[in-house]
Amino acid sequence: MVSIMPATLFRNRRASVIENEHLRVTVTQEGGHIAEIFDKATGVSPLWIPPWPSIEPSTYDASKHPEYGSDAEAKLLAGIMGHNLCLDIFGGPSAEEAAAGLTVHGESSVVPYVMAQSNGVLTATAHLPLAQLSFERSIQLHDRSLKIHERVENLSAWDRPIAWTQHVTLGPPFLDHGTQLRASVTRSKVYDADFGPDMYLQRAAEFDWPMAPLGKGGIFDLRTMNAAPASSEYTAHLGDTQREHLYFVAFSPASRLAFGYIWKRADFPWLGMWREDRSRKNPPWGGGTTTLGLEFGVSPMPESRRAMVDRGALFGVRGYRWLPAKGQLDTEYWVVAQTAESIPESIVWPE
Repeated sequence: MVSIMPATLFRNRRASVIENEHLRVTVTQEGGHIAEIFDKATGVSPLWIPPWPSIEPSTYDASKHPEYGSDAEAKLLAGIMGHNLCLDIFGGPSAEEAAAGLTVHGESSVVPYVMAQSNGVLTATAHLPLAQLSFERSIQLHDRSLKIHERVENLSAWDRPIAWTQHVTLGPPFLDHGTQLRASVTRSKVYDADFGPDMYLQRAAEFDWPMAPLGKGGIFDLRTMNAAPASSEYTAHLGDTQREHLYFVAFSPASRLAFGYIWKRADFPWLGMWREDRSRKNPPWGGGTTTLGLEFGVSPMPESRRAMVDRGALFGVRGYRWLPAKGQLDTEYWVVAQTAESIPESIVWPE
């Protein structure tokens, strides 16, 4: 039995909820974040909730909210939760775009969404005025899985290269130093620019998943969490080109919960991994945040639109997607949560 609550409050944010006997899914009405996927059997949602107070993006004012920072990311950080959408950039805006009002990862994470429900499906729709896009996401529960469908429509009269990334971020209590990870990826690369004071991998190194070269020599298994007092890193991973569907699955031994996403490689060929563990000291981070971002999309690296286009490709695979004039793109992916005694080596497409 699926029930939908079209209007509720979650962490001081207006939200909508869809749930069945196994899962409760909460979506914020501003920013459209999938804020929680709460597993009722274990009492845990794997998704990250920042430790700082959350506000509606529409109420953010740089002069009144210095606690969220002072750059183009501040408005996003004021309201970010769980799984947010990066569209039509994945990374920071250019100086000119920021001056025009564009925020990090694009408008999709800060604009208001219109929520609707019909026949057990929760739909969130948004208009992106600066990017001239419309976006729709529908969520449907199937037992212990979520079926998610998305559509992006180009409202402009020109073909355009876009970034489109599902920025899934895991956090405590699901995430700790015992959390394990599996993913259907192959060739990989460490971020090729400065990512903070506590980077531990060899910058710009190319390698085969999961063994990444350390900056001081040796290797690190990316299927595990770093136990250092502070660390921060980003790695880009090409999905296995022999597979139709790609996945990641994370496992918490403490909660005995396996949690993962599965998607079509033709839609999203890249998986980015963002690790932040008590490294960022600037507002609002304050050196007290532990996250693991698993960000599947059309781009390998978080970077400006210009850098994305200039990079073009990595390992021979393009790092953006074309959206035709007045055209649309659709995708479908699944989220799976299941109790387990050990980490599954893979997950399969539910249908």
